[in-house]
Amino acid sequence: MSRYVSFRDFDWVLFIFVLMICAIGVVQIHSATEHTKFAGAHIKQLYWVIGGVGAMFLMSLINYQALLDQVHWMYIASIASLVAVMIFGQKYLGARRWIKMPGGQHFQPSEWVKLILILAVAKYFADMRQRELSWSDFVKAGAIVAVPMLLVMKQPDLGTALTYVPIAAMGVFLGGLQWKQGLAVGLLAVVTIGAVFFIPRIHVLKGFQKQRLTSFLDPELDPQGSGYQVEQSKIAVGSGGLWGGKGSQTHGNFLPIPQTDFIFAAFSEEHGFVGALGVLLLYFIVLMRLTQNAQTAPDRAGTFVVMGVVAVLSFHILVNVGMVVGFMPVTGIPLPLMSYGGSSVLFMFLALGMVMNVRMRRFVN
Repeated sequence: MSRYVSFRDFDWVLFIFVLMICAIGVVQIHSATEHTKFAGAHIKQLYWVIGGVGAMFLMSLINYQALLDQVHWMYIASIASLVAVMIFGQKYLGARRWIKMPGGQHFQPSEWVKLILILAVAKYFADMRQRELSWSDFVKAGAIVAVPMLLVMKQPDLGTALTYVPIAAMGVFLGGLQWKQGLAVGLLAVVTIGAVFFIPRIHVLKGFQKQRLTSFLDPELDPQGSGYQVEQSKIAVGSGGLWGGKGSQTHGNFLPIPQTDFIFAAFSEEHGFVGALGVLLLYFIVLMRLTQNAQTAPDRAGTFVVMGVVAVLSFHILVNVGMVVGFMPVTGIPLPLMSYGGSSVLFMFLALGMVMNVRMRRFVN
């Protein structure tokens, strides 16, 4: 069986919309950091985008079936890299998430683990023969994601750890989740969350993490502390009005880290409701194109790979935008393709490369 690969089957429409989002991100990073100590960050972001595009084209040429065949070794390597972070990682702002590389660059393994988990979950469910998910299958699939998730939470990096959840959720849903299993897991999740927050003896989350997860409910209780970011973000979004304003919150340094986690708030302040709606429309088009590629995948594994990417991207958008407007807790989850950060940008382009990989192998002779 031979598979013909041609860039004629490359999803150029998806690629154009992705570049549009990246361009908006670079321009907004420049605006948000122009007169700060982070000035010039947009140039670095542009380099990351160019590097990401190159990585995407390279990834699209590697047969995803070959990656799936070797995913067990990749999974072991990902666990080893997370353990290495705990031992050799650089500590910054109380967290140990990065390994210092030659040339002063920092490598964040937790971002790259998402790619391997997408492949691992796809491989697991593609190899299943039964239509319905048994409890043992459910537990095994959960364990695949739970091990790296717990290691990342130990760093501590709650935001990145949470992004592993939609990969497992999408996998079990497409894998044949029964409603009784969904109900049981939902009840277990509610009990577990309640225990984590209300039983003092359980120390899964640190005190500051609990504060960040609950402060969005009533940020006015601590407007200068845990609720400060949410309050300033809501003010920035609201001051943008319909068509946008001068960006006084962003340029007055009231909005914290506007080039990373709160870039959507900075953009909304400068471009208003219309601009924010335009960006969300671009993301919607990207998600629809990805879903269409999942529907035309040549096999079950390809569908799971593409939908894994959809799950992660959707989760990032939902949580980040929700965080900016005060509907979600502040967890440090960036807005894909817009927020400043090399690891996040490269992950997203490599994930898109896997999608292109699947799409370019639709026709089998």
